[in-house]
Amino acid sequence: MQKQSLKILAVAPMMDWTDRHCRYFHRLLSSKALLYTEMITTGALVYGDSDYHLKYNPQEHPVALQLGGSDPKDLAHGAKLAHQHGYDEVNINCGCPSERVQRGAFGACLMNEPRLVAQCVSAMMDAGPLPVTVKHRIGLGRGESFSFVSDFVGKVSEAGCRTFIVHARNAWLEGLSPKENREIPPLKPDWAYRLKAEFPDLEIVYNGGVKTPEDIATHLNQLDGVMVGREAYHNPWILTKWDQFFPVGEPMNQELDIPTKLSRQWAEEQMVIYMEQEQKLNNVHWSSVARHMLGLYHAQPGGKRWRRVWSDHKLKNMTPFEVSKLANKALLKEIALIEQREVQNEPAISTF
Repeated sequence: MQKQSLKILAVAPMMDWTDRHCRYFHRLLSSKALLYTEMITTGALVYGDSDYHLKYNPQEHPVALQLGGSDPKDLAHGAKLAHQHGYDEVNINCGCPSERVQRGAFGACLMNEPRLVAQCVSAMMDAGPLPVTVKHRIGLGRGESFSFVSDFVGKVSEAGCRTFIVHARNAWLEGLSPKENREIPPLKPDWAYRLKAEFPDLEIVYNGGVKTPEDIATHLNQLDGVMVGREAYHNPWILTKWDQFFPVGEPMNQELDIPTKLSRQWAEEQMVIYMEQEQKLNNVHWSSVARHMLGLYHAQPGGKRWRRVWSDHKLKNMTPFEVSKLANKALLKEIALIEQREVQNEPAISTF
């Protein structure tokens, strides 16, 4: 595959997954990817502990804050806090279809109210200098109308938003779970391409069903960027391909000393150091961090054994360093068994 340049390559915001520990891990694998927080509701920032919700590691840059809300004043407050905390971008969620979000009258529901979203964007831009972006679907329910999403993008862009992250499938607000909403409504990447053709001066970023570098390359031929969701979480090693095949210039982050040639062992060693620091400084148990790196050896020989050790609740009283030693011992043992079977011309049958 030939290298090609791109403007945006991002890991999607994912509830319960892309917390600051996950983002630290992902940054070890890609120095240039744009990372997003989980969606944080404006209510949590207005009435809760905003410093707690907005905490992140300096190594995460470039990092964007995604907000969930529909009140221009509250979203402006969130944008102001994002700037004060040093985030690189603030994003409005106009795509989440969950019942909780619907009860709060934001997320995908906002696609029915482009004028309100435009007011939110305008208020957020007035609150600070950060770029304001919008993540949205292409429609609501089972109806299919390109003019619906085109009108939405057109109206919101009039308020100053220049970047739209298009999850290229409808959101069915009734009858489907959030998981089903990520799988059942059909993907329509050509609609994202049509948006770019209609609004050539806007940045259109594709999201939905992206799994391989080839998928990324396909969409980048038409658009300004790509956002990858669950594949980046379950198979995080793919992030190492991003810097290799899709350079975007020098990384913004100078906090991490990332070697030129990455290895899974190095990434695990760095995470063990990070876990020990988090436990000592912030009283965060290592298991809360380790869960995000369980896909490190995805589809690799011995990966299941390695993952099983890191997931073993009986080992929670051990230190991360001790667990790592056990995990790698299990990994090497399984690899040796596989090699032995290959020598004996026997089929490699997993023990799990």
